[in-house]
Parts: sequence; C-alpha cells; structure tokens
Amino acid sequence: MTTTETDVLAKLAEAIEKMQRPVLPLSVDLWDTNCLATYFKRSAARVRSDIVCLPTFPRPIRLPVEGRSQALYKAREVIAWTEKHTS
Repeated sequence: MTTTETDVLAKLAEAIEKMQRPVLPLSVDLWDTNCLATYFKRSAARVRSDIVCLPTFPRPIRLPVEGRSQALYKAREVIAWTEKHTS
C-alpha cells in the first residue's frame, strides 16, 4: 500500500469515527482546540496562539485528571463571545 492510500484510509477511518460520536446540544457541549479551529475556520495552532489567550476569551475547563488535562471550552460561551465581536 502506498503512502497516499494509507493517508486516504486513515482519513476515512477518522471520518467514520466522528460520525459515530453522539452529537451534543451546544448548550452542554465542550469544545477542544480542534473544535474551536473548525468553528473559527483557523488552524489549531492559530487558535492557541491568537484566540484562546485573549483576556476576554472564555476560561478553559480542565478536568481533574492526573497530569495536565486538555483545555475544554463551553460551546455556548464561545459562541456568545464570538457574537459580541461580530460587526
């Protein structure tokens, strides 16, 4: 199998996995950096360096797990924050 075929299969498997996850209402959903990147139509790196560090951006939620947990954001707060900054 070529690298291109392997890449296509990996992307297909990822898409299938995403389709199997339950869709949560925005009122309770938590977004990670990749979800924020999709919402803002920016790269995850750009979201981390330019958006989530803004003082007015919603504070992250960190689950009480061993080590440093992934930052999660309340979808409804991110959407409300975005709406305040649209002209």
